[in-house]
Amino acid sequence: MDRITSKTNQIIKDTGKLIASSSARRSHGLFVLEGARLCFDVLNSVYEVKTLLITERVTDKYPDEVAALCAKSERAYVITEEIANKLTDTDTPQGIFAVCKMAESTAELGNRVIALDNVQNPSNVGAVIRTAEALGIDSVLIGGGCDIYNPKVLRASMGSVLRMSINMCSNLADTLSSLKPDYQICATVPKSDAKAITDVDFTKPTVCVIGNEANGVSAEVLDASDMLITIPMKGKAESLNASVAASVTMWEMMRDD
Repeated sequence: MDRITSKTNQIIKDTGKLIASSSARRSHGLFVLEGARLCFDVLNSVYEVKTLLITERVTDKYPDEVAALCAKSERAYVITEEIANKLTDTDTPQGIFAVCKMAESTAELGNRVIALDNVQNPSNVGAVIRTAEALGIDSVLIGGGCDIYNPKVLRASMGSVLRMSINMCSNLADTLSSLKPDYQICATVPKSDAKAITDVDFTKPTVCVIGNEANGVSAEVLDASDMLITIPMKGKAESLNASVAASVTMWEMMRDD
C-alpha cells in the first residue's frame, strides 16, 4: 500500500470533509466508516469501498481482515497515527477509515415498516435502525431529519445501517399516501384518546411513524395516516424518547410473528 504522511494531503482533506459535512456526503454520494467493527462489517454488505485509510497498528492487529478489506477497496493507503487523530470523530481513534459509496434506496418495503418523521438526533436514528434489525422489521423509511450516514448514526446503529433495508423519501406524507392502498398507516402520538398500540392488528402490512423529538409527528403526516396509536403510560411523563417509543412500537409490531 502507498503511504500518506501529510495531514494536508488532498485525500485526507476530502475524507475529513465527508466525516464533518452532510452536504459534502450528499454532493459526492460518499460517506466514511470509522473503526474496526464498522469497517470490517462492510465486507459482508453491498456497499462499495472507494478508499481505505489504515494505520500500521491496525494492520498488525487484524492482518486477515485488513487483507480482505484491501481486496474489496478500490485504493488503500497506510496513514500515520497523527493523521488518524486528525480525521477521527471519536475520543479514542482506532486508526481505520473506509470511504464508501452510498447505496440506492431499496425498492421493497416488506410488511412491517418503521418510518421516521424528521427525527433529528443521530443517536436516536442509529438506535432505531439497530433495533429494527434486531427485532426483524422489514425496512426503515426515513422522512427528513438526520443524515443516516452521519458518523454518530453509524456508530449507534452498530453496523445495522449497512444491513437494513432503508428508504429515503423527500416528502414522507406523500410517500405514505401512495402506500395507503396496500398498507395501514399508523402515527404514534402521546394522546390518551388514540388507539392503544396493544389493540392494533399488526398482521396487516403496516407502516408505523415515529415523530420528531420536539414536535412529534407532523400535521401533514397525521393527515396521511389511517390511525393514531399510542403507547399506554401509567407514569407522569408526557412522552417517551423517540428511540424508546420506536423500540416499543416495533416490539408490538412483531409480537404476533
